[in-house]
Amino acid sequence: MIGIICALDIEAEKLKSSMTDAATEKIGRLVFTAGKLMGKKVVIGMAGVGKVNAAMCTQAMIMRYNPWLVVNSGVAGSLSPRLDIGDIAVGTGVVEHDFDTTAVGDAPGYFNEIDGDTFPCDADIAAAILRAAKGENIRALPAKIASGDQFVSDSETKARIVRLFGAEACEMEGGAIAHVCHGNGVKCAVIRAISDSTDGEHHIEFYKFLPIAAENSARVMLALLREL
Repeated sequence: MIGIICALDIEAEKLKSSMTDAATEKIGRLVFTAGKLMGKKVVIGMAGVGKVNAAMCTQAMIMRYNPWLVVNSGVAGSLSPRLDIGDIAVGTGVVEHDFDTTAVGDAPGYFNEIDGDTFPCDADIAAAILRAAKGENIRALPAKIASGDQFVSDSETKARIVRLFGAEACEMEGGAIAHVCHGNGVKCAVIRAISDSTDGEHHIEFYKFLPIAAENSARVMLALLREL
């Protein structure tokens, strides 16, 4: 089974509407929908926004459904001029930009369990995502993705994330999902369509372009399932 985790309803709407044999289950407040997409057994988990919500959803999904792969599908803000509205950032790895133990001598974002700051995304799946996007005529680029419990809109914070981690897209869940997958030995992938650019009015752009970005991330997710 393949797990798919989304934060927002709009990110999951196209996926859920394409499912067959769908059955919904609640675990606590979390809602999971299991069924078939593109002939593959999948489960879609609705995490809500933020790293704690994403971690709870990922752990519950792994324990209940035992997926061999968990894909985080949704939208993100761009930190790089390479990624514009509607483009897909395909995770090569994910950092938690707001994790900070520098006061005890660690580097920013450092985690003991990986002896570094970047939780891995599966390279073979990332390559398959890039092929899937190309088949949909959607521009996609491999990118390091940064996650944190804040909607990053000011240029100073964005510059700090780029400087410290070399990230090219920023969101609020992927780091936690990759972190939990790593802890459980489950493959992870991140598909993030850009909903706000590096130099625009981010709070305005987000709501304006969210439907376009959500559509693109869902299209690439469906194309990936056809290829796997």
